[in-house]
Formats: sequence, C-alpha cells, structure tokens
Amino acid sequence: MNIVLFDPTEVKYSKFARTDKRIGHILEVLRRKIGDETDVGLINGPRGKAILLIIEDDYVELDFIWGLEPEPLLAIDLIVGISRPQTCRKILQEATSLGVRSIRFIETERGEPSYASSKLWTTEEWRTHVRLGVEQAFSTRFPKVYPLLDLKEAIASLDEETSRVCLDNYEAKCGLGEFDKNRLPITLAIGSERGWTGLERDCFRANGFTLAHLGERPLRTETATIAAIGILSALL
Repeated sequence: MNIVLFDPTEVKYSKFARTDKRIGHILEVLRRKIGDETDVGLINGPRGKAILLIIEDDYVELDFIWGLEPEPLLAIDLIVGISRPQTCRKILQEATSLGVRSIRFIETERGEPSYASSKLWTTEEWRTHVRLGVEQAFSTRFPKVYPLLDLKEAIASLDEETSRVCLDNYEAKCGLGEFDKNRLPITLAIGSERGWTGLERDCFRANGFTLAHLGERPLRTETATIAAIGILSALL
C-alpha cells in the first residue's frame, strides 16, 4: 500500500477506529507516531498528508492536508474476455495500476461459463483488487469497471469516436504498435484463454476494430494485457 485512501465523506470526521485496517497499516506497518505524516488520498480526488494527532486504545485522530490531484487516467478502455478468477484478479489489479480508464469484462463463446459465477463477481470482490491497484500506483483515480457484459453490450457502451484494436493470434495482419491509431481514446479487446471465435472476430471487424498481434509467442491473458497496455501507453 503506497497510499492510504479515504472516501470524501470520511474525512469530515477526524477520528478513526483502531480496528480500521488502514489505521492498522499506519500504526503497525508504517509505524507512525504522534506528529508523523502519512501519504493519503481522497478517492478520485487530491493526494495529501495525514498527520497523526492522537492515539487512544480504541481510536486515533488524524488531521488532513490536501494537495494537487493526480494526472488523469490513460485514454485506454479495455474489453477483456472473462478468464479463470485468478487471472481476472491479476488483470484488475495490474491494469488499474497501469492507469486504464475503464475495463469491461465480457462472457465469450469459448470462455468457461462457470467463471461468471465466481465469488470474484457475485460478492463484488473485484472492487478490492481495483483498490489494490490504485494504492499500488500511488494514485486516487479509479477506473470504471463493468462486469459480465456480452460482447454487443460492451461495444455499444463505447465512445463512438475511438480507435479500436482487438488482439488476435490467428488472423491479425499487423503488430499492435503498427495499427492506425487516429483517435482517442483507444479501445483494446483481449480474449480469454481460448481466444475469439470466427463470429466474434466478424463482430469486432463490423464495429471498426483492427485485429493486431503481439508477436509469434502465445501469451497468457494477463501477460498479454499488461504488454498491450504498455505498448499503447507508449504510443500515447
């Protein structure tokens, strides 16, 4: 945890319970004492410092000093085929750390249907992994996450004015770094472990997507996601 995040409604009050995990992190991991400062942020707002004023058995008191807001998120929107839960957890955290502005998880024709009933989605556990990604990146900016859409819903929810590219190992004619990026934002589609079907490729093409590849080596979904975001962020 490189930054401790607070909701704007919380900082109206200066007292926080000792049972709060964030307070435990400040006292036990960072070992802050009275008068010490800690890096904090308001969710989707500015970063700043929290000064530890009082430590009691059941609560602590903090004083907040706010500074500048972090840079906006990258103009990159992801469409990701739902994969095994552990893979999706990695994508949620790492794509968030890299700064994408939205992630749409879709059910695909070759995807395993049972993955959609994982506790990752049914209990909204996914929110925890997004938060971990934001904290890792020393940011306060949260991407928008849309779980469990179908492909047509995901495409219909995109900005009309966007460059669109779909990773594909089989029919792509160009590398990701070569595709014609003429508008922002960029929408990047990445399939699940078994890739896209012919019908899905046709749907992408019909909706303005260019098929592109990351080279000859087949990659894990999470690896391809991280590599592709890195390439696109360099292009930006």
